[in-house]
Amino acid sequence: MTQIPPRISALLNQKGGVGKTTSTVSIGAAIALLGRRTLLIDLDPQAHLSLHLGVDGSSVGKTVYDALVEPECDIRECLVQVRDNLWILPSTTDLAGAETELASHPDRNRILRERVEEIRGDFDFVLIDCPPSLSVLTLNGLCLADEVVVPMQAQFLAMQGLTKLLETVEILAQGLNPALKVGGVILCMHETQTSHSREVVQELSSFFDEHVGSGMPWDGAKVFMPAVRRNIKLAEAPSFGQSIFDYAPWCPGALDYSALAERFVRAWEIAPGVDPS
Repeated sequence: MTQIPPRISALLNQKGGVGKTTSTVSIGAAIALLGRRTLLIDLDPQAHLSLHLGVDGSSVGKTVYDALVEPECDIRECLVQVRDNLWILPSTTDLAGAETELASHPDRNRILRERVEEIRGDFDFVLIDCPPSLSVLTLNGLCLADEVVVPMQAQFLAMQGLTKLLETVEILAQGLNPALKVGGVILCMHETQTSHSREVVQELSSFFDEHVGSGMPWDGAKVFMPAVRRNIKLAEAPSFGQSIFDYAPWCPGALDYSALAERFVRAWEIAPGVDPS
């Protein structure tokens, strides 16, 4: 039986507070609950992903900072298993200094890709929580990823931000990572009852439909469904160092992220070019 390559997704939005970290943790935790080996990479110096799962990067020894700046670092020493089938490559505030330390490195945008290559076969899914700025850290995440997934709210201004982000991906696909694609959009904190939200979702879907067959990096991208409903439990879970499935597994947010994870896994299992036998 042919081993399916891991699905490596960078969750990115250049606007903060849109549900990016919550989506990375929640989809990753749900995929792990489905029995798939999952790695979450925290590339944000704020370390919110790590804290969300109860990991303090300053007290675990090696982190993603060491993997990036220490040439002899064994990346396996940086991994922390937090649940069954779920590992994280934690962050720390020290990561903020990595940009300066890597400035003179001749291949500074591909360091993470080289490190993860050593453990690529150990995982089925890799989800990368990227910082909101287009920094060396973000570029390392995008050089490693196969796809960009954009968590966003169904609002008009968010649509404008998406356009800029797609332009960034197009530039990267022309140079640093020619294989990079846009997987699609995850709608977070969704208000299903407002006409404005429905109009934005329709506009997003129409935009992606218009580019089918275009050959652009977002050819084949979609609005992932279901949208994640606004839910206070999702905001509360990180303060307990828990995923939503630990904290409130039957709340609307948990059900929505669980359904999204099932779609991620199903799409990975029927990946083109893979012998299903």
